[in-house]
Amino acid sequence: MAVEKIDTLIIGAGQAGIATSEHLTKLNIPHLVLERNRIAECWRTMRWDSLVANGPAWHDRFPGLEFEDLDQDAFAPKERVADYFVDYAKKFKAPIRTGIEVTKATRNTNRPGFTVETSDGVIEANRIVSATGPFQKPVIPPIAPKTDKIEQIHSAQYRNPKQLPEGAVLVVGAGSSGVQIADELQNSGKKVYLSVGAHDRPPRAYRNRDFCWWLGVLGEWDAAAMKPGTEHVTIAVSGANGGHTVDFRGLAHKGMTLVGLTKAFDGDKVSFQNDLATNLAKGDENYLALLDAADEYIKQNGLDLPEEPEARFTFPEPDCVTNPVLELDLAEAGVTSIIWATGFATDYSWLQVDALDDKGKPQHQRGVSSEPGVYFVGLPWLSRRGSTFIWGVWHDAKHIADHIATQHKYLEYKAPSQR
Repeated sequence: MAVEKIDTLIIGAGQAGIATSEHLTKLNIPHLVLERNRIAECWRTMRWDSLVANGPAWHDRFPGLEFEDLDQDAFAPKERVADYFVDYAKKFKAPIRTGIEVTKATRNTNRPGFTVETSDGVIEANRIVSATGPFQKPVIPPIAPKTDKIEQIHSAQYRNPKQLPEGAVLVVGAGSSGVQIADELQNSGKKVYLSVGAHDRPPRAYRNRDFCWWLGVLGEWDAAAMKPGTEHVTIAVSGANGGHTVDFRGLAHKGMTLVGLTKAFDGDKVSFQNDLATNLAKGDENYLALLDAADEYIKQNGLDLPEEPEARFTFPEPDCVTNPVLELDLAEAGVTSIIWATGFATDYSWLQVDALDDKGKPQHQRGVSSEPGVYFVGLPWLSRRGSTFIWGVWHDAKHIADHIATQHKYLEYKAPSQR
């Protein structure tokens, strides 16, 4: 069977793979995109039913195509986001093959390029772009109880309240996914316990501008690295129900029980760190700091934006904060299910080249790997804070495509004696 050959092979047809393909197309670089499922599959099947984009339509898109059927300040439903990427790929006739899984990629010996084994045969490529993203393997921490008495699922498996058994729910993790799921469950009538760790809590909007706009004009999207000590800080923001600022105390006053970071399980009992008040206070600091920066920006630039004093309103401390729950008997509390909103891990077991560190994480500079000819796109903080967002992926992909084009130019060089 003949071995197919291509200049650049892109693994993954989500937002990162499609963006990279667009830029390579513009640069006339021959390439192929392989996707083991459908285009943008994670948006369709690894998200809950009611999910919408966390940024407004004017912001969470590529430069070359708008969400023409949506108000530009609306938040696109997940299926609409997936369809957007399908439409975008059609727009420039992206060379995408779906239903093909890459199982192994190795560097060739004594000749350039890589040999890539797939479920549809072998492909040889001069370069490989990993565009598989950060949401590859749902992570449930080892503290999870080993019991069949409680239904346990990861947030990637959650779809809607009806899939859960009767009874209360413990949601572990209060980033964007955890808090939105907890809010939906509470609105459905369930008793909810939400385990809240360290988090940033930006306003959804302030003084008639979305927080995505504020991060842009304040230069925060271009931050090149996390601030020290924030590696485990998640972000709590929501576009649900038209978009609203996440307010943990407000959720508590509606009946949700907030608890600190989940510490351990012992039989039917779960213990929590005594850090809830501290976590909420630090989230408040983050929230107020952005309001202060926005106010200063408006003053310095003479902008005519409406005052919003109510944005600084704070609910009284609920009982679950002043008298924190440090241990909970799940059976007595009627908890019948746990949702682990505890994030994802990457899986590069297929990439058998010297591009990963001893923990299996990519070694790269702005997506250019330590292994020549291997690239990464679509990872958090690949080049800056905005790298995880759709528009940020597009710009990161352009950098990678330009790097590949530059390598082409070097390889095309001929010495005077060869001309």
